[in-house]
Amino acid sequence: MSSSHVLVLNCGSSSLKFAIIDINSGAEALSGLAERLAEQAPLIKYKHNGSKQCIDLNAGDAHQVAIKQLVKLVKQLDLAQNLIAVGHRVVHGGEHFTKSVLINDNVIDAIKQTSVLAPLHNPANLLGITAAQHAFENLPQIAVFDTAFHQTMDKHAFLYAIPYALYTEHGIRRYGFHGTSHYYVSTQAHKILGLSHDQSRVISAHLGNGCSVAAIKNGKSVDTSMGLTPLEGLVMGTRSGDIDPGLFSFLVNQLNYTASAVDELLNKKSGLLGISELSNDCRAIEEAAAQGHPQATLALDIFCYRLAKQIAAFVVPLGGLDALIFTGGIGENSDVIRSKVVNMLAFLGLNIDTDKNLAARFGNQGVITSQIQPCAIVIPTNEEWVIATDAATIAQEQ
Repeated sequence: MSSSHVLVLNCGSSSLKFAIIDINSGAEALSGLAERLAEQAPLIKYKHNGSKQCIDLNAGDAHQVAIKQLVKLVKQLDLAQNLIAVGHRVVHGGEHFTKSVLINDNVIDAIKQTSVLAPLHNPANLLGITAAQHAFENLPQIAVFDTAFHQTMDKHAFLYAIPYALYTEHGIRRYGFHGTSHYYVSTQAHKILGLSHDQSRVISAHLGNGCSVAAIKNGKSVDTSMGLTPLEGLVMGTRSGDIDPGLFSFLVNQLNYTASAVDELLNKKSGLLGISELSNDCRAIEEAAAQGHPQATLALDIFCYRLAKQIAAFVVPLGGLDALIFTGGIGENSDVIRSKVVNMLAFLGLNIDTDKNLAARFGNQGVITSQIQPCAIVIPTNEEWVIATDAATIAQEQ
């Protein structure tokens, strides 16, 4: 077996998603998730050669222990000798990074400086980088940034209408996220639909527990719904998305919330969970709505309305629409939400095909409208593949 594998690491605040990917074929030699890290009953779930296994960790074990177990597993499965690089997902790159880079001390310092903009994500990403550097000291380590794809936005799209000095002195602006996903599915859409890369108008809707929309013109991001942080934009699983900023002072001054309580409210207790008072899981909410639960129905209505409104708004920077892409856990599997949204966008020439919409679920891609252009299409995302190929390209240049 030739040395053509990349280890992809995606460290969250309490989880570690990993995969070893063959860059020649795209096949995953190993994939898995370490979850509930630093909590009770942490474990690693992984898949190898079609077999699913679990490794129990000790209560309180964190990322470093999980990566040590991962390294042990990689060696046990005889996969280490084929690795050529480690690719790391880094959520926030600020304005420092417009593309993926080889990690060195300067890159680590820049990621640390940007951590103030992503306090839940970047520190966890750095934990993964540090642990992997010790575990795989002879392999090049590459950082792939969620924000990099959106660095092609113009100032009129990314600046807030607040004092300009806050941007020049503190970097306060809209950055956008889910960049690797938006890049991947928009590239796939060009291939599948035969769109000209230099003359295309695509809107990508990445819908999961976190949700964002990107307007992509001629292969480049020109606008996106998330902003300084992943809280701005659409209604999400537990995040509010866009709100009146005056809500913050109302909650603090009138209801005696602390700043941290407001942050927790908007990030962890709002969105689908907050409206439904049931769950942040879209599947559970759809089931409850089908049974007549009024707040579950309302949660879906608000989610779809805000999504359709954002998609329609992004036709403005594109000057038209060739394709609307649905991706992410909800986008790839919820025919209900896709149907609701497409029906609200019928004025753009989109008409849902019920049979195609039902067929495009559970890993199946395809056009879900009755016409080819403009069309709505489901494309399963593959952020790990983007990270792997970027890492391999940079590693082979060294």
